[in-house]
Amino acid sequence: TTQVFEFVQCILWTTVFRVQDRVKQPSGEMTANKGDPITLQCNYSTTTKNAYLYWYKQLPNRAPTFMLSEFTIGKGTTEDEFKERFSATLDSTSKTVPLMIKNLRVSDSAVYY
Repeated sequence: TTQVFEFVQCILWTTVFRVQDRVKQPSGEMTANKGDPITLQCNYSTTTKNAYLYWYKQLPNRAPTFMLSEFTIGKGTTEDEFKERFSATLDSTSKTVPLMIKNLRVSDSAVYY
């Protein structure tokens, strides 16, 4: 079964938001097969030393649901319902925070921010 995933943007918060802080998701809509793993890319740029990055999942006609957070300094959190198959690792050198999803399910079809 083929799945369609749409990724609009990831979200970046910094201790002090600056104009030059930004995030970019290089891949737009993605297609993958049920059971496969997939990685959603997210690149960010900031001048602050402590960036806070968050991933959200949004189903059609619903508000976004918080999934997980990653911090440059300190440890982020992952909501219980996402701990088994969803993960992200913030790399402050390459300034990326990709979202990894294992064992794709039909219910994973959504917009990820």
